[in-house]
Amino acid sequence: MGIMALRPFLYQVQLKFGQAYLWQDGSEFTLIDTGIPGSAEDIHDALRYHLQRDTSAIRRILITHAHEDHYGSAADIRAWHGAPVHVHAADAAVVRGEARQAPPVLTEFDKPIWEQIQALGIPGMDVPPSTVDVELSGGEVLDFGGGAQILHVPGHTPGSIAIYLPEHKTLFTGDTVANEGGVLLGVFNQDEDLMLDGFRRLADLDVETVCFGHGEPIVEGAGAALRAAVNSHQKRRPINA
Repeated sequence: MGIMALRPFLYQVQLKFGQAYLWQDGSEFTLIDTGIPGSAEDIHDALRYHLQRDTSAIRRILITHAHEDHYGSAADIRAWHGAPVHVHAADAAVVRGEARQAPPVLTEFDKPIWEQIQALGIPGMDVPPSTVDVELSGGEVLDFGGGAQILHVPGHTPGSIAIYLPEHKTLFTGDTVANEGGVLLGVFNQDEDLMLDGFRRLADLDVETVCFGHGEPIVEGAGAALRAAVNSHQKRRPINA
């Protein structure tokens, strides 16, 4: 666990599993993803001891999609000071605890990675339901980072989003794209063809910095890395297809 400054006003918080991001505007912070249940303490410590800020500085919480390692601590963090939780409408029922996320269509590429995270007990873990204060649909521009554009990129889950800050040429991909041994389409998807369409849209953006749901961020020259990855992507066959 720890925190790393990626650029002025942009921080990565390394969690027990996966990562979250903090974007700073003056004295206010936007939190992007929350980690698995039990990650709130790590985010608290990053703010309090590394950035010397109170948890009340978090003014909004954005969830890129409703998987346990991304929304698992949303309820705990919202309980600090009522920071509104933003989720795409198609994933909102999962975050509220009213529905379960549909399982992924696994490919041979996915299978060994899936077995690893199953051993950690992450798929299907018990997640406290959270209030969803703002249901997103895609196309919104939120008041942080000079105007944060919400991009609906379904495929990983129906409500997966990416967040683009054009003024800063910065993109948060959620799990649509990963950087694990190289930039590639994310794994454990419900509809990989649909997700690949989203990947192409993200690769067309004017970006320099890309923050992934899994894997190290790319701080400079990220746009070229995205374009190279989407152009070289090889379709993965579902198991038993």
